[in-house]
Amino acid sequence: MDTPRGTLLIACGALGREIAALRRANGWQSLAVHCLPAQLHNRPEHIAPAVREVIEANRDRYAQMFVVYADCGTRGALDAVLKEAGIERLPGAHCYEFLATPRVFAELSEAEPGTFYLTDFLLRHFERLVVGTLGLDRHPELAQEYFRNYRKLVYLAQLETPGAIEQAREIAARFGFAFEYRFTGYGQLGTRLKALVAPEEPAAWPA
Repeated sequence: MDTPRGTLLIACGALGREIAALRRANGWQSLAVHCLPAQLHNRPEHIAPAVREVIEANRDRYAQMFVVYADCGTRGALDAVLKEAGIERLPGAHCYEFLATPRVFAELSEAEPGTFYLTDFLLRHFERLVVGTLGLDRHPELAQEYFRNYRKLVYLAQLETPGAIEQAREIAARFGFAFEYRFTGYGQLGTRLKALVAPEEPAAWPA
């Protein structure tokens, strides 16, 4: 049997584009990525079992694995799986926290607890993942009930994309939210992956 080598990221599909961009920019040849469907966020009880399945299927192939999820609504179930496997994940309760960094996210949350957060991924797929999933395309009157406790929309941007701020601002206006823009870049996603991969380069991942 070949010696395990390289690093496997078990990642949320909502972060797939950002991970790919970091991988290209840094030339990380030892890094392999297995993305789980972003739609698992609609059923967070399925995240931990899905991650466990990937871990068990790849344990003998890689020198190390790392999970690119926060808790993401699993209520500690993901941490229980990772503790058993001896694998780490990104910090925080959800991706907004590690993208914005805990300090900035805490400031935003304290300033307005009723905040709806957008990332680049959610902005790109807002109509499908938010409007379609909640049925607002068929019953727009439900928005008042769904968002009755929200007062503000904060767009946490990973890239400076033409037209993105205007699109996010339009979503805020659509639901009557105040609007704020924060450019986060990749936040702790970038710094944590750099620290994880650097000791291993330039080894190649398993075929």
